[in-house]
Amino acid sequence: MKQTTDALRRLAESTLDANWSDDHTVPSRTLYPHQWSWDSAFISIGLAYCAPERAWRELRTLFEAQWADGRVPHIVFNPALPGDYFPGPELWDSRSAEGSPAVATSGLVQPPIHAVAAWEVYRRVPDAEQLAWLYPRLVAQQRYLLDRRDTSGAGLAAVVHPWESGLDNSPAWDAPMAAVDADPAIMRQYRRHDTKFAAESHRPTDADYARYIVITESYRDGGYLDEGLAERHPFLVECPLFNAVLAAAEHALARIAAVVGADPTPHHDAAARVTKVLVDRLHSPATGAFHPRDLRTGELLPAHTVLGLAPLVLPDLPAEVIESVVAEACSPRFGLAEQMPYPLPSYDRTAADFDQLRYWRGPSWVNTSWLVWRGLLTHGRRELAAGLRASMVDLVARSGCHEYFDPTTGAGLGSPAFSWTAALLLDLLATGDEPPAQ
Repeated sequence: MKQTTDALRRLAESTLDANWSDDHTVPSRTLYPHQWSWDSAFISIGLAYCAPERAWRELRTLFEAQWADGRVPHIVFNPALPGDYFPGPELWDSRSAEGSPAVATSGLVQPPIHAVAAWEVYRRVPDAEQLAWLYPRLVAQQRYLLDRRDTSGAGLAAVVHPWESGLDNSPAWDAPMAAVDADPAIMRQYRRHDTKFAAESHRPTDADYARYIVITESYRDGGYLDEGLAERHPFLVECPLFNAVLAAAEHALARIAAVVGADPTPHHDAAARVTKVLVDRLHSPATGAFHPRDLRTGELLPAHTVLGLAPLVLPDLPAEVIESVVAEACSPRFGLAEQMPYPLPSYDRTAADFDQLRYWRGPSWVNTSWLVWRGLLTHGRRELAAGLRASMVDLVARSGCHEYFDPTTGAGLGSPAFSWTAALLLDLLATGDEPPAQ
């Protein structure tokens, strides 16, 4: 076993080293050649084990592209690369927006896992100066999401595009996406980058991409302003994973505040407040899981996806909610078990439209499984956590550091050298089943 573990560690480290690009790590050299927001957060956690200076540099580079309003863009474009990536800087036109940074970025955000990552890096390689530099920027990120993105006024942050959820092509978004008026013919104007490196049958369809572009243009043409989104924007959803991570970030910020000499109380209060609203608005007693809420219709979205398990990361969930979410995870939909025969899928295995190959519509991803694993440890479900951890390690042992995996066969899909898979593997190998620091 030790030789296997050592070999996996070397594979992960070499993958991260090969994807390092001057001052950040690309998710992959082919599919994703720029810097992505929540990718960099996960990547920094792994880099703390093998390249500590790069771990801090990863986060610092990302936050150097933070907008004046506090948003952290989901893509930071590398100007040294050829301009053939789609959707590239021309579509986003970020530098025409007020408060955007000098470097070209997207105008969207992604789940704010960054404070959690900063704390994990600090735990492994303490650097109070780096943490103090990040702290006010992390606070600004949270303030942006909690204030400007609370479009319902209920206390949760809304996502304005499926790409902001991180689970771009999830069946969770099918109903609100279907309501977006978009002609697939608009894709004739563009040349997709992703299908040059991955099979079309594994990726979002052109019809999906047409809607992605319409939503992007709506937000861009409104100057990336968040006022009045409810009246003018075609996609507006409260996502359980996004808001669970938002609350988890406040818990991490409370710990960071104690190190840098700030008051942790506002962060504790914010975490408790978001957790309560998350349960009140997005947990369904009927299904036992969390579901996104479509703010265009007011309805909870019915699909059973891994989004509904992610709130387990929060330590202060009510006991009955923990029980119901764990029961959902252990159901035939997801198959969580102490000895897992299959990895955790991103979508309900029993659904008629479950697709084991298509992006986020069934395949297993290490990052979402890692979040659920941390949640299980947080709530003392060590046997289930051990089974999930073993299934993740086994995926990489069999198939390499792929972007995602077939949840039935374990075959690798997407990019064959994906950074967050490598980074989180290092964390899984190093920590075993140690509960996260609370």
